[in-house]
Amino acid sequence: MALNIQPLSDRVVIEPMAAEQKTASGLYIPDTAKEKPQQGKVVAVGKGTKKHDMTVKIGDTVLYGKYSGTELKLEGSDYLIMREDDILAIV
Repeated sequence: MALNIQPLSDRVVIEPMAAEQKTASGLYIPDTAKEKPQQGKVVAVGKGTKKHDMTVKIGDTVLYGKYSGTELKLEGSDYLIMREDDILAIV
């Protein structure tokens, strides 16, 4: 998928993964009780800064803080844009 957005400096654009629909025991979770996903796929990466080279690349699956980043709706899909420092781990 080609995204028409290029993040600046050390920012990345992440497509959040879907929230869990049911528990491990098979109970369905209502929409009001679902938690925000904390895992997503990197779809765009900035060029970095002179002091900071980018570690993540397009296609990486990453973990991030629950309330990290800025929500962005583009071309009918939801994305998050955040600094690479807000990413906790690459899965």
